[in-house]
Amino acid sequence: MKVVLGRDDLAEAAGAAVKESGEPFERLAVRPVHKASRGFVDGDGPDVCELAVVTLLQAVAQDRPVLLLPITALGRTQHQTLVTMGRLTVQDIEGRSVGVRAWSQTTGVWVRGFLTEQYGVDLRKIDWRTYEGAHVDGCEDPSWVTRATQGSRLPADFLDGSLDFGIMGNELPDDDRIRTAITDARTAAAQWSERTGFTLVNHVVGVSETAAREHSAAVLAAYDAMRAAASSTASAAVDPTGFAGLRGPVTRAAAYALEQEVLPRAVEFDELVDRTCAALGVPASRLGG
Repeated sequence: MKVVLGRDDLAEAAGAAVKESGEPFERLAVRPVHKASRGFVDGDGPDVCELAVVTLLQAVAQDRPVLLLPITALGRTQHQTLVTMGRLTVQDIEGRSVGVRAWSQTTGVWVRGFLTEQYGVDLRKIDWRTYEGAHVDGCEDPSWVTRATQGSRLPADFLDGSLDFGIMGNELPDDDRIRTAITDARTAAAQWSERTGFTLVNHVVGVSETAAREHSAAVLAAYDAMRAAASSTASAAVDPTGFAGLRGPVTRAAAYALEQEVLPRAVEFDELVDRTCAALGVPASRLGG
């Protein structure tokens, strides 16, 4: 079983469990992990793969043979990822330019959801600029979104003032001029989570349908081990596992993605549950309800 996981604790737990089940195990050295997403979705990559929530949703919407194994590989707040260098705030965003790495980037989907839901922003009144496409072929940017000139980079365009705002997580430059566009963003994020009853999920674990059907015992063993490893870490309180734990954040991400034309059709959470359980031959309760 070939696996791409960014977290060492999850990879080590899964590896031990898979080997104990009698299956060979190989952790592929792919960094950053999103570079494995396209191959996984296309069916010629790893058997188990960490991938962004929106990539999984797009793959399912395109009927690709990939399934949700309900483990959070990466969870974090997102309000702080909307940044600017001037005196602008989120209230000034309509009519301004905003850069985001890809329209399908999960961080961008979350932030745009906040803009409409919390701040009453009309997304079509923003000059959106993207820098790359989706990891799932067939998923295109909306007609009202502009692709940046080939060869340009989001951090550079943001720093030179070509963009008024940027949505950036790991790619955020180290520059003292940068500040969050949402005032007291961490508090705003905490209040949002308190109101919704869940924290945000960025990356989950996916499994190919073939691996789930042909090696169900090994996949279930890996799931159990990763869930146990996640529960033993300090992040367990904010990184949900099991179908019950992931239902809230994944459902909200899917709704935002549909509204933003990231998805070609609605993807209901129960569809994800049914697909996984059918392939593994287990009831939903076996994977956290």
